[in-house]
Amino acid sequence: MTLQKQRNEFEAAKKKYERATLKFQGVDGYDVYNVSVPFKRDGKRYLFGRVERRGEWARSWVRLFEETGQDEWSVVKDSMIYTLEDPYISEIGDELVLGGTHVQYQSGRYSTFFGYFFRGTDLHNLYYFTTGPNKMKDIRLVALADGKIGVFSRPRSTGMKDKYGSESMIGFTVIDRLEELTADVIESAPYIHGIFGAGEWGGVNQAYLLDTGKIGIIGHICYQDKDANGGEVKVYLNMAFIFDPTTRESTDLHLIGSRPCYPPGPSKAPYLADCVFSSGIVMRPDGKADLYSGIGDCETGRITIDYPFAGHGHLV
Repeated sequence: MTLQKQRNEFEAAKKKYERATLKFQGVDGYDVYNVSVPFKRDGKRYLFGRVERRGEWARSWVRLFEETGQDEWSVVKDSMIYTLEDPYISEIGDELVLGGTHVQYQSGRYSTFFGYFFRGTDLHNLYYFTTGPNKMKDIRLVALADGKIGVFSRPRSTGMKDKYGSESMIGFTVIDRLEELTADVIESAPYIHGIFGAGEWGGVNQAYLLDTGKIGIIGHICYQDKDANGGEVKVYLNMAFIFDPTTRESTDLHLIGSRPCYPPGPSKAPYLADCVFSSGIVMRPDGKADLYSGIGDCETGRITIDYPFAGHGHLV
């Protein structure tokens, strides 16, 4: 079944619970989108958000925000400013690891980009410690049951499309400690086959250890489409799947969100009008999950969904 048909079936059968557009205080004149999943530290709830003016590209900063109300987040005054895009976090032992994309320029022109990683036990004093491979986004870490660290990669190239049919792949490898996280290790992660079909691409956005030893993945999966006028549209969808780090098998890939699931709103450009970029989930007392996502590359949304890893274990 094509991804477009899967999307149509999802839209027809989806269950609607809560939905909201997040409000961000202290950054007037800027959009906040493609945030990290919310996390708790020192008894408070935080997230990192990409902060950028609507009319600008590749000129963003990552700021720390604290929850100050229902779907309201306020910038933490005097917190560190990171020259990154699309932040994400992992909790490895007692350390917090912050990752994001750093865009490089040469002579005022875009040159390339890398994943940068920061670590530390003090949220307000994280240290830059390693760099990912050239032109690779969506590198994610997860603490495993045996104390090791799982690493998901996301290579993407035109050559990959010729070889595998899809524009990107997801790789997975295991390291013993954060000091082993290098560009070579990430680049060499063996691929997980069978996730993306012809013309599709995507990646891991947040990985969760389950009490079965498997890993629950919240990610994005994408394809190209046309609008009513024949213009190009990049369709980004929220998805989930299960990965077994022992057998290296991926199962139960399914859609969990799309742009119409979130409140109506603008997009940074017309071709991003059908775009949602997953952050991750936060479990609720009622057993459902709040899914956070960037929408249209200019806002952040939250929808309430059924637990996406049902039948495969609970979050550790």
